[in-house]
Parts: sequence; C-alpha cells; structure tokens
Amino acid sequence: MLLCAVDKISKMWGGTPVIHNMSFEVSDRDRIGLVGPNGCGKTTLLKLLAGSEKPDVGHIHWKKGSRTALLAQIPDFGQGVTAEVVLREAFAELYRMRDRMEELESLMASSDPAAAGKALDEYGALQDAFSDKGGYETDANLLRVANGLGIAQLLALPFSSLSGGERTKVCLGRILLQEPDLLLLDEPTNHLDLGAIEWLESYMQTYRGSVLIVSHDRYFLDRVVNKIYDLEGGTADVYHGNYTWFVEEKERRLLAEFSAYQEQQKKIGKMKEAIKRLRMWAAQADNPAMFKRAAAMQKAIDRMEKIDRPVMERRRMGLAFEVGERSGNDVVVMEGVRMSYRVEEDAGATDLSTAGPVRMLYDGIGIHIRHSDFAAIVGGNGSGKSTLLRMIAEGLKPDDGTVKLGSNVKIGYLAQHDLFPDERKTVLDAFRHVVMVEEGEARKLLANFLFYGASVFRSVGSLSGGERMRLRLAQLMHQELNVLVLDEPTNHLDIDAREKLEEALVSFSGTVICVSHDRYLLNKLFPVTYWLEAGKLTRYEGMYSEARRKRDELSASGSAILPVSSAGDKRERSLPREKAGDVRCERLEAKLESDIAILERKLALLDDAMMAEEDASRLVALHNEKAMLEAERELLYEQLAETNL
Repeated sequence: MLLCAVDKISKMWGGTPVIHNMSFEVSDRDRIGLVGPNGCGKTTLLKLLAGSEKPDVGHIHWKKGSRTALLAQIPDFGQGVTAEVVLREAFAELYRMRDRMEELESLMASSDPAAAGKALDEYGALQDAFSDKGGYETDANLLRVANGLGIAQLLALPFSSLSGGERTKVCLGRILLQEPDLLLLDEPTNHLDLGAIEWLESYMQTYRGSVLIVSHDRYFLDRVVNKIYDLEGGTADVYHGNYTWFVEEKERRLLAEFSAYQEQQKKIGKMKEAIKRLRMWAAQADNPAMFKRAAAMQKAIDRMEKIDRPVMERRRMGLAFEVGERSGNDVVVMEGVRMSYRVEEDAGATDLSTAGPVRMLYDGIGIHIRHSDFAAIVGGNGSGKSTLLRMIAEGLKPDDGTVKLGSNVKIGYLAQHDLFPDERKTVLDAFRHVVMVEEGEARKLLANFLFYGASVFRSVGSLSGGERMRLRLAQLMHQELNVLVLDEPTNHLDIDAREKLEEALVSFSGTVICVSHDRYLLNKLFPVTYWLEAGKLTRYEGMYSEARRKRDELSASGSAILPVSSAGDKRERSLPREKAGDVRCERLEAKLESDIAILERKLALLDDAMMAEEDASRLVALHNEKAMLEAERELLYEQLAETNL
C-alpha cells in the first residue's frame, strides 16, 4: 500500500537548487537507502519528508494518519530529566490512553447504568487499541532498545550530563520506540559500536513500518535496504535491490546510456554532414528542393530528444600516501599494560571527593605490531580503543606496563576529535603548518582533496566533519610516514571518499593500525583483528567477519578466550611444546597469506594503471614494477607451500 508520494518537488538552498523536479513513492514496509555525494540534498530531502521544511515547488502526499520521525538536532530536555524519561516520551500517546482507561474504570463503577454502559463500551475499544499498539509491553520494549543500543547503563543519568554521542543514541532509541509509519534516519550508525550496529540491523529487518536511511555504511545498507534512491543533480534514480546490486546496476546503466549517447551523436553527426552536402549541392545547382530537404533534416535534429552525456565518474579525491623510509621490523610492542580512570558521578562536580569509583580499562594487555602489518582494533564504545591508539601515537603513559616503538618509526595519527588545535587558521594555513610547501604547490595539492579556489581561505572552524577529515588526510598523505594510526577514518566521509581512502591504504607499503566500526573497510583491508573487551585484548588471525566467527565459536563452546598478554605472545609459552610449534606454524601461514593478499591488491591496481596509461616510458616502468611484485608473490607462495609440508 502506498504510504507517501513525492510529486515533482523542488527546493532551493541559499540561492542554489538542491532538489529539482523530484518524484518518487514510498510504500508500506519499504527499506530505502538514500545515497549520493555530500551536498547532493539527502538531509534536505529528509527534512522535507519530516515536515520541518516545505518544498518550494511540488507536493508531498501522505496516506491519512501517517506519522514520520526524524532524528535531527538534539533537543534540550531541561535539567534533571533522566535518559529514561527521554525514552519514555515515545510512549506519550500510550500513557494518555492508559490515563483515560483509569478514568473510565471509575466511571464504570457508577451507579448510573447508562453512564457505566457507555464507559464500558469506550473502555473496551480503548483497551483493544492500547493492546494493539503495545501498551502492555512498554517496559520490555524500552529495555530491549536500550540494551541493543548499549545505553541501558545511562538510563538513570541526567540527559544533560551525557556526551554528544550518548545523547544521539538516546534520541535514536526514543524514535525507534515511537514506531512511526516512516522512520527517517540520517547516518544512524555514526555513534554506534559494532554490537549496536548489528543489533540495529536486526531491528530494521523486522520493523513494521517503512524506513528511509541516509548512510555511507555500505555493509549496513546491504543488510537492511531493499531499494536504493540515488540522488544526483537534484533528481533521484530508483534501484530495486541492496547497495551492492545498486553499484553493479548503476555501472550497467551508465554504460548503456553512454552507448546510446554515442550512437545518437554518430547519427546526428551523419545528419549534419548530409545537411551540409545538400546545402552545398543546392547552392551549386540552384535547386530549392534540396534546400527544403536540408531544412527538413535540420528540423528533425531540432525535434530529436537529445540524450545528455552521462557523467561516467564524478570528481573525486586524489589520495596517495607518500611513504617514508622503512621502519624496523618491530613497530609497536606493548607488554603488561594496565590503565584505569576514575568515573565522575557528577559531571559538573568540582570537589574531587565526589568522584566515583575507579574503572579498569586494561588489565595487563599486550600487543605486537610488525612492519607492514595491517591490524584492526575493534570493541564496544568505552572499551578503550582510542586510549590505546593515543598510547601508540601520542605517548600517553599507562598506569603500569611498557609501550615501546621500534626504530625509525614515523607515525601519522588521525584522531576522532580535535583534528586541528587552532580552528581560526585557514585551510591553506593549516595545511602548510604541517606540509612545508609554497602556497602555489599547497593549493595544487589541496585541489586533489576537493578544496578549490576561495575554499582554501575558509577557516577550519567553519568546515563540516567530512571537510575536516579530508583536510587531515591531505596533511597525512604528504608527510612521508611509515606508520598510520587511524581512529575511525571513514567517519563523515561519503562512499566515494571511503573508496578512495581504501585504494590509498591498499597501496601503502608501511604499517596501519586502525580502530573502526566500518565493517566493509575491516573486511577488505585488515587480515589481523584485535578484539578489546572486558579489559582484555584478544588477537584473531583474519578479517573482522572471520574474527567474529571465531570469537562467537569460542563463546558458544564455553572455551576461555586467551588474551594477548604481552608482546612476546605468552600464549605459546603456556602451551605444550608441540602445540606451541603448531601455533607458530599457523601464525607464519596466516602472515604469508596476508602478505600475498596485499600483493594481489597492489597487482590489481597496477593492472588498472597500465590499462589507463598512454605514456610509453611510464608503461615500461609500471610493467617492471609488476614483474618485481609477481616475483615476490611467487617467493611467498613457495614459503607458504613449505609451511604446509
């Protein structure tokens, strides 16, 4: 059944058309992913559907009685209001029905039979509606959503004392509990950890209403949506399928459109040549009939519905890391690291005597990162992942244990927050503060990161989250680093930018340590996964999905998960000698397979570069580089074969 019909709407923003003559429909139980580059109008469209903005032209028609909900700016609920009270606001209508039912119960006890009968009839109808809308399950539903989003521990805390991310999660929970007919979500996974994201996926799959989601999380879109609306040029193209299918289908459509465009251009070209010849012959022979034929052909061209040349590829960031001198074999060695912090029970307290209990982040963890490792660190929010990166990149001291960096290690650190100490600087000045180049060269380099013309003179403080991330990446990519420490590097980046970042990391020959909840990135680039939970750090050989499978199997079997307690990996020392040999062999095999996978990715990129290269000397250089990598791959395959003997 049709829920909503968008009929030829247009919207201007600051004098610029954002949405132009857009039409589409939303049906019951639709799961729609809204995709497109930053600035294409996705958030504006959500506001139009939510009713907080009105279209300049056109109309949005709704099924009678339909309700929508959009997580937009976080409202101020006042002092003393707890997170639980905020969540319970989702049940406001149910609580009004409950109060009315209590009033009717009193009327039903009236001595007036007519009044009692009328109250009984209303009570019966109201009770049925109350039950249908889940009125008897409000407490259970609230706990289910709170546990799923990981906010159960926040329920008793004042909403005003929560962090920005925690407030966003509470407001997301409130919207989910409202169960509107059309749920509008703008980047819902941004403040969620992996466990909460996976819970939200399951929730979305069984949600009774329709969902329209703006997200750059490709894995999330694949798991949740059954339809994609691709926003570009102010219009929306519809694709019936998940995100992966959309990418393949869009490429097929573009190729078909380009082929049709080329055929039409050939036809028009031939017609124009014929018109030119007819006019020339008509002039030479003074033949009015030929002039008429030429005029008729020109009218046919003018009446022809022209096919616009399709944009095969939008302007994208040009990412490529400049790698410095090779680091030593041992890049990061942690042993017996312990770290704790004191929980503040009153966020506004100044008296230290009111401080809460000490919470242990890590209890004797260890990690060993070697040259060219691509290692991911995953875990729940608050488990200490960012703190672990700060120990590596910023020298943060643990309470106990050691953190050592290897020889010739040059780290580039991409933090989640506080990317730029002085936000008054311009984009150009902030870039040149780190990358020592002349202004002209700096502007040329910044153009590769989509900072053009006057935009380089904007203050850093005025940039969006995605623009800040692009500027920080621009700095990192021109510092000749050999170790990258990345904390949620894909946050705020659109899908095109994420893909370019992945390509740049694939070709990076140094070491990468990354905290991320982007499962697409984790499953594509990181063959070693460290799982941080309950103060312990466990190493798994394999990408995120494989690591999660192994972790779940160990949990299901009741086996104790052996943590990484030191850089020397003392798990081997506690095993029998023959078992320790098996573990070393398995680790060597996994390392060889990881190195081979990295080489395969580099060779695939080289093949693409050779196909596009037109310069003969550069083509020879690429061919030689490919031959060297293939030889290195053969050597690794030989070593892998020996480990299996």
